[in-house]
Amino acid sequence: MVRKPASMYRNVKSRSNTRRKYMGGVPGSHVIHYDMGNKTAEFPIKITLIADEKCQIQHKALEAARITANRAMTSAAGRAGYHIKLRVYPHEVLRENKQATGAGADRVSSGMRAAWGKNVGTAARVSAGQKIFTISMNKEHFPMAKDALRKAGQKLPTPVRLVVDQGMELVQ
Repeated sequence: MVRKPASMYRNVKSRSNTRRKYMGGVPGSHVIHYDMGNKTAEFPIKITLIADEKCQIQHKALEAARITANRAMTSAAGRAGYHIKLRVYPHEVLRENKQATGAGADRVSSGMRAAWGKNVGTAARVSAGQKIFTISMNKEHFPMAKDALRKAGQKLPTPVRLVVDQGMELVQ
């Protein structure tokens, strides 16, 4: 089967498709953790990654961004020097009408007959201005957190921006 480009799933085209009760075989989300780092400590500075446009973010992209941000912060601040929270959950079920390709495919494929599609993954619907990641840290780790969120934003299919939620007076 042909791998489809991620741009097929980025734009929100139709109504939400989330009722797993009626769908068999929905693949599980690849996102493993939603809270990373030191979950109990209070940190004075919070910086957030915000989506600029409405889109769908596949669970694979969320996991890639999470791993990137977590790895950057772990190497910079250690396990206890930060807290990362992923703020979206991939509820949306993505469907694909798979087409057989190659020799003899004209006899195997049924074309557009019953083209509702099969479940191929999940995605999080994100509106413009919605928070995706938040990192809490101390003042000395602020530049590394900013860079970690910048790297994570490159894995996502929408333009993003960084906003300092708390502790702006400490950063300046």
